[in-house]
Amino acid sequence: MSASEGTEKPAPEDELAGSEAPLIEHLTELRRRLIYIFVAVAVLFIGCFFIADHLYNFLLGPFVAAAGGEEAVRLIYTAPQEFFFTKLSVALFAAVFLAFPVIAGQVYLFVAPGLYKSERRAFLPYLVATPICFLAGAALVYYGVMPLALRFFLGMQQTGTEGVTIEMMTRVSEYLSLIMTLLLAFGVCFQLPVILTLLAHVGLIGSKELKAWRRYWIVAAVIIAAFLTPPDPFSQLGLAIPLLLLYEISVLAVKLIEKRRLAKEAELLGEASQ
Repeated sequence: MSASEGTEKPAPEDELAGSEAPLIEHLTELRRRLIYIFVAVAVLFIGCFFIADHLYNFLLGPFVAAAGGEEAVRLIYTAPQEFFFTKLSVALFAAVFLAFPVIAGQVYLFVAPGLYKSERRAFLPYLVATPICFLAGAALVYYGVMPLALRFFLGMQQTGTEGVTIEMMTRVSEYLSLIMTLLLAFGVCFQLPVILTLLAHVGLIGSKELKAWRRYWIVAAVIIAAFLTPPDPFSQLGLAIPLLLLYEISVLAVKLIEKRRLAKEAELLGEASQ
């Protein structure tokens, strides 16, 4: 048998999608992907700016629900340019959010040539799960945490019959900063199952490690909630409890990945023994 016949050829699924390329080609490809992302965000930003008033009114939904109606909500701005820059922030936030499919697609197209076919197939579900988890966290803020927190803050007002009148007069920029911070914080924290299952998929962690780290995660969840949410118990519990539930979901997902891996290894061993 010749040496060429004894050399095993790699399986098609183990071959890289693209050949090795010099650094300058990688940098050129990176620049091209970044340009696509920038153009998508810029176009969406221009479009979102024209409807920034409607977008801001939508973000006011939790405030309206907490106050009991639109007539009970009154916001102010204390500088001539404040509301203009607030609308710019709203438009940019919405543009980046709407451009996520383009951003994720360009990131995938950039890294895909360096992945095996099996790795590319495993990577795609995480691109789908990421926005779904982010939307779940944002929905919890919009419909649950923010109305409870605002009712708590509105309840601290003092009417004239009890002494000096103390009324909450919220600035448009401060409200936007609060709700955007909570939306981003909850959306990022809800990526926990995606991150942990991805680490488990590449073999960096296992269900045993996650079970051993459970007690530390309880403390970490409380600390994260204390730093990322307003100083009221409703907001902090509204983030801490979902983080604990997401951790338990991650443990179950990692167990499922391990079972599939063991089943695949047993199948390969059975084929090799035949």
